[in-house]
Amino acid sequence: MSPKNVRPPEIAGSPQDTYLFNEGRNSQTYRLLGAHAQTAGGVVFRVWAPNARSVSVIGSFNGWNGASDPLVSLGDSGIWAGYVGHAAVGDLYRFEIVAADGYRRVKSDPYARECELRPANASRVAAPDCYRWNDAAWLRRRAQTDWLHAPMSIYEVHAGSWMRHPDGRLYSWRELAARLIPYALEQGFTHLELLPVSEHPLDESWGYQTTAYFAPSARYGTPDDLKFFVDACHQAGLGVLLDWVPGHFPADEWALARFDGSALYEHEDPRLGLQLDWGTCIFNYGRHEVKSFLLSSAHCWLAEYHFDGLRVDAVASMLYLDYSRKPGEWLPNRFGGRENLDAIDFLRQLNTLVHGEFAGALTFAEESTAWPMVSRPVNLGGLGFSMKWSMGWMNDSLRYFHRDPLYRRWHHNEMTFGQMYAYSENFVLPLSHDEVVHGKGSLIGKMPGDNWQRFANLRLLLAWQMTTPGKKLLFMGSEFGQWREWSEQRELDWALLGEARHVGVLRVLRDLNGVYRERPAMHELDFDAAGFAWIDCHDADHSVLSWLRRARDGRFVVVVCNFTPQVREHYRIGVPQLGDYAELINTDSAFYGGSNVGNGGRVSAVPGNWMHLPASLSLTLPPLACLVLALCD
Repeated sequence: MSPKNVRPPEIAGSPQDTYLFNEGRNSQTYRLLGAHAQTAGGVVFRVWAPNARSVSVIGSFNGWNGASDPLVSLGDSGIWAGYVGHAAVGDLYRFEIVAADGYRRVKSDPYARECELRPANASRVAAPDCYRWNDAAWLRRRAQTDWLHAPMSIYEVHAGSWMRHPDGRLYSWRELAARLIPYALEQGFTHLELLPVSEHPLDESWGYQTTAYFAPSARYGTPDDLKFFVDACHQAGLGVLLDWVPGHFPADEWALARFDGSALYEHEDPRLGLQLDWGTCIFNYGRHEVKSFLLSSAHCWLAEYHFDGLRVDAVASMLYLDYSRKPGEWLPNRFGGRENLDAIDFLRQLNTLVHGEFAGALTFAEESTAWPMVSRPVNLGGLGFSMKWSMGWMNDSLRYFHRDPLYRRWHHNEMTFGQMYAYSENFVLPLSHDEVVHGKGSLIGKMPGDNWQRFANLRLLLAWQMTTPGKKLLFMGSEFGQWREWSEQRELDWALLGEARHVGVLRVLRDLNGVYRERPAMHELDFDAAGFAWIDCHDADHSVLSWLRRARDGRFVVVVCNFTPQVREHYRIGVPQLGDYAELINTDSAFYGGSNVGNGGRVSAVPGNWMHLPASLSLTLPPLACLVLALCD
C-alpha cells in the first residue's frame, strides 16, 4: 500500500480538534490521535511527529513491515495519518519513524489505549468503548457533595501487592473488586487511592515511570476490567482516586523520549529536559501539543474511567527550575527566577479543566515546599488544587514518634508547630507509601520501645492523624501494623491478622474512622481554624496535648493524648460545658490490645474555671494513648 497524493478526508479528523491540539487547548486529543477501530472494519492511525521524514504503522497485521502501511502527513499540524483496512481490534502495533537525520526509530503509540503485557511493550488496538456504567447515582451524589466539609479517609493501595494468588500471580481488577472493596468499606475508608495504573514496563517503579498515559496496565486485565472495578467501588459507596504522573517520563528508546528524532515531548537542553534524580525526562510544558497531551490524559482517566480525582505526583519538581540541581545545572526563567512559569500555567489549566468539567472531582498536590496558595482557586492567584499533602505534618509527626518517650518533652514543638500553618492550605495528612520503603521501615518499625510500646505508639499515631484537622491518607498494611517494609514484589503480610495485637490495630483504625465520619466536629471544619482550639499545648513536661474539635453548629469533641508510657492519674483539663462525657475512643482499651487503663467509659465535668474554660474533667490518662470524649446525648 502506498500513500495517496490527495489527503483522504476520512483520516484527517476534525479540523477544529487539530487546531485546538496545536493550540494546547484540546483536552480530548485521545479521540483524535492514536488507533481508532472503525465500525465498518479497519483502523485509522494518527500520530504527532512533526519533525519526521516519514512515518509508517507496523504491527502483527503486516508482519512488522514498514513498507506496507505508510502514513501521510497532514501538513503543518505535524500529524501523520492513515487507514489500514487489514488491521483490527486486538492487533499489536508500533510506529516506524524515520527522522530528519535518516535514523529509523520504532516507537509505541503515545496515545495507545491498550498495551502489551510487560516485559513486551507494543501498543494494542483497543475496542471502541462500549462499557455500560451503573454508577449514575454515585456521580450525582459526588456533584452535590460539599467536599470541604465532608469526611475523607483515603486508603492508598498498590494494586499489585495488596493481595495475590497463592502462587504469586497478580489479582485482576475484577478479583480485587471482590476482595478490596468490602475490606476498605469494613475499615471505614471513604476513598481508595491507587498508585499509578498507567502502563509502565518496570514493576519496581510502582507506576511512576509511565510509558503510556492513556492505557491502564495490562498486568491487571483489560480497560473494561478497570472500569468494572471503579464502577463496583462507586456502587458500593467508595470513591476512587488515581495517582497521576505529569512531572516526568522515562527515557526508554521505544517510548516518548526523542519521539520523532527530536526532543518532542521534552526539552532539548538537559538543564531543562532531564530529571537528574530519577534519570527521566521532563515534559516541555511550554509546547502547546504537550499541554494538549497531558490535559487529555487527565481528561481520559476522569471521563472514560470515572475516577473521582487525581493525585498529582512530584509537583515541587514541576514548579522549580532548580529542583534538586546545583548552580549552573539549570536555566532561569525569562524574569531571571527559578519558577517554571510554563508548568505553573499548565497546572492552573489542569485544575480549571478538572473542576470545570467533572463535577465533584478533586485534585491533590504532592508538593513538599512552601509554595503559596497551592490549594487556592486560580482566579485568586492560586494553583487551583483541591488539596495539598501536608509533608510538614508528616515529617514532624514521624520524627517525634521515632523518639524515645523519655526525650519527647524536649521536642514538644514538633507536635504543636503544625497549627501555625494548618489552615494556609486545604491539607491532607499523609502516611503514605513513601514512608515505608527504601530502608525507612514500616510504620510500626519506626516506633521505639518493646513490642507492647511499639503497638501502643502505632495506635496513638493513627489516633493523632485521625483527630488532627485535615483529610486523612493511610498506605496499605499500616492499618494492621505490618512489620516488614513494603515491597511491590509480594503481597501484604495478611497472616499477621491471626495475632491479637495486629487485630487490635485494625480495630482501632476502624473505630477511629467511624468516629471521624460520624461526628461532624471531627471533619466539618478540617480546613478552618474555627474547628480547632488547644485546651493545653504547653504541657511538655508530661508530653500531653489536649484540644477541641468543633462542628459548624458548635458541637465539639475533646481529644487528649499522652505520649509517654506513664499513666497519669487525676489529670485535669478544661472543657466548654458541664455534663457527662463518654469515651468514644481509648486507644489503650484491651479491645485494641492495650492495658485497659481509662475512665470506665464515662466521666463527669465539674464547674469552675480551668484553662480559661468554664468546667473541667479529672482524667486518668492511659499510657501511650489517645482519649476522644464527647458530651453524652
